[in-house]
Amino acid sequence: MPSAAAPFRLILASASPRRRELLAGLGVPFEVIPADVTEHEAPDADPREMVRHNAALKAGWVADRHPDATVLGADTTVFVDRTVLNKPRDLAEARAMLRRLSGRTHTVFTGLAVRRRRDGLALDEGVASEVTFRLLDEAAIDRYLARVNPLDKAGGYAIQEHGDLIVAGYTGSLTNIVGLPVEEMKQLLTRAGLTR
Repeated sequence: MPSAAAPFRLILASASPRRRELLAGLGVPFEVIPADVTEHEAPDADPREMVRHNAALKAGWVADRHPDATVLGADTTVFVDRTVLNKPRDLAEARAMLRRLSGRTHTVFTGLAVRRRRDGLALDEGVASEVTFRLLDEAAIDRYLARVNPLDKAGGYAIQEHGDLIVAGYTGSLTNIVGLPVEEMKQLLTRAGLTR
């Protein structure tokens, strides 16, 4: 149990507004301190390893600077054709990603990492879900891009923002596809002593 002198403090090592909203839904107080790191984002990377590495990198960077805090890091990517699709550099690349995903099923991988330097806590988890896209013509892609900013989203899309325009269905965790798998996150935070 934490002492009065060292209360549990939770930090989300991410600037993502979607992750912030999902974590807030647990009702656990937390702070946001984005990690200043260079993520590994090679198109030919193993997606499972890449997201776990990046989540641990973010959590570790913040934990080093706040050793008494429990730090949560996360990283999400889209995987299709043995290729990792991260955040598009521009609208042309976002459009190309949506064309590539059109009419097909792809996998969304998220890595979670919890770090606490005070007692050496280190927990890691990986989650995968599958998403099937509708067949998209150029007009459908135009409609989607007119409503959603794709540039801060892996694969150039967000299932929770006008996803009905592009997504036919999914299997697995919806919150994983959004960017922070809530059930798995809750289990990690329970193991870390922050939730029941």
